[in-house]
Amino acid sequence: MTLSVALMGTDLIGQARTGTGKTLAFGIPIIQRVVTVDDPAYAGMAQGKPQALVVAPTRELALQVSNDLELAGSDRGVRVLTVYGGVGYDGQLEALQSGVDVVVGTPGRLIDLMNKRALDISHVKALVLDEADEMLDLGFLPDVERLLRGTPETRQTMLFSATMPSAIITLARMHMRHPMNIRAESAADEQTVPATAQYVYQVHDLDKPEIIGRVLQADDVDKVVVFTRTKRQAQRVADDLTERGFNASPLHGDMAQVAREKAMDKFREDKVKILVATDVAARGIDVRGVSHVINYTCPEDHKTYVHRIGRTGRAGATGTAITFVDWADLQRWKLHNKELDLPFDEPVETYSTSPHLFHDQGIPEGTKGRIKAAAPVERKPRTEGGGRGGSAAGERSGDRPAGNRNRNRTRTRSGEKVEGGTTAPATAPATTPAAEGEAAAPSANRNRNRRRRRPSGTGGQGAAAAAPAAE
Repeated sequence: MTLSVALMGTDLIGQARTGTGKTLAFGIPIIQRVVTVDDPAYAGMAQGKPQALVVAPTRELALQVSNDLELAGSDRGVRVLTVYGGVGYDGQLEALQSGVDVVVGTPGRLIDLMNKRALDISHVKALVLDEADEMLDLGFLPDVERLLRGTPETRQTMLFSATMPSAIITLARMHMRHPMNIRAESAADEQTVPATAQYVYQVHDLDKPEIIGRVLQADDVDKVVVFTRTKRQAQRVADDLTERGFNASPLHGDMAQVAREKAMDKFREDKVKILVATDVAARGIDVRGVSHVINYTCPEDHKTYVHRIGRTGRAGATGTAITFVDWADLQRWKLHNKELDLPFDEPVETYSTSPHLFHDQGIPEGTKGRIKAAAPVERKPRTEGGGRGGSAAGERSGDRPAGNRNRNRTRTRSGEKVEGGTTAPATAPATTPAAEGEAAAPSANRNRNRRRRRPSGTGGQGAAAAAPAAE
């Protein structure tokens, strides 16, 4: 739908659900417009300066777009450079000095290279804002506007977005010339991926790892993406699944860029089957063979839900999306459900042993949530004095208050003499040496009784009861 418009050089706004091929919608026109070194017209141009600029919100998406453009432009010899933060400048600076035709990057690093006077975008003929709504959500609007101001006014601007909030419309009015608005869908109920089977369960947070462990052993599971709300949660869930015997890897912002790229490469090459990612990395995951998406937490808004489940059911394939809703997030989910016109207003209460879970997901009967036995829990030996931690703990017991020592003596075996006799509370009268030979348990019981009575000398029952014990 966009090719005939984009190839003429007209500004356009493309709106479609995720996974419908937006990359090639702007990639093919860019490749067609680039004048390569072999072209005779190249001699009269600013040689080596970027002719096209693609701005993406995340590093993963920038890499994905760059790979697609390199593949599409390989026959024409188009030079594509990817720039993003988290890695050194040296390689990117060398590539810019030697000359590139298309630059794909994240807003922050693009601005940094412009400040270093290494990136010159004043000769750009085509500018693309990919996943524009996500860039605005991440706070990149000032950077995007600066990039737009740094390019020629005669450029072609193509803006692609899964949703179209008011801020995007305002941006288009300010920086685009009579854009053509192309929407691949018009019905509200087509916002989500139609080829994806969706399941929404109300679950307890402590039961989630066990449920995921059982779903991962379903009949039709291939690659799985688990989405979490926080970076710490992503790391914890990935570690938990690994401990259960599954081949899982985290993907979040606290990881070094090299580690993130390595995790994505392993996921693409089937060396890792389960990727536990945060929302920021959601839009950069375009991997074939993702059969399941699991929302470990309820998405913050309905747009996030659409982007999360869009990682499966791509390019005409089928997929499964499972969403966990905590009791505290029930109202939030109902708002998403209403916005997307989904039939899950009342998520069914589900546990790892629920029969409908096994039936819905095709989990074999008797499946447990781990394929690796749990590590045995080491228990510290109990000492004769009743303490834990061996002789060192016994040595420290002499430093405890009298009340603690008396409680420890009650744990000793019946009839066993406690070395040193009993120790009376400070407010009770001292016992005679004859009392030292009594068993530990009765002695401790009398000490507890004394603490409940009034001290000796105050009269009443407390003083009268103390006398027989001292005899």
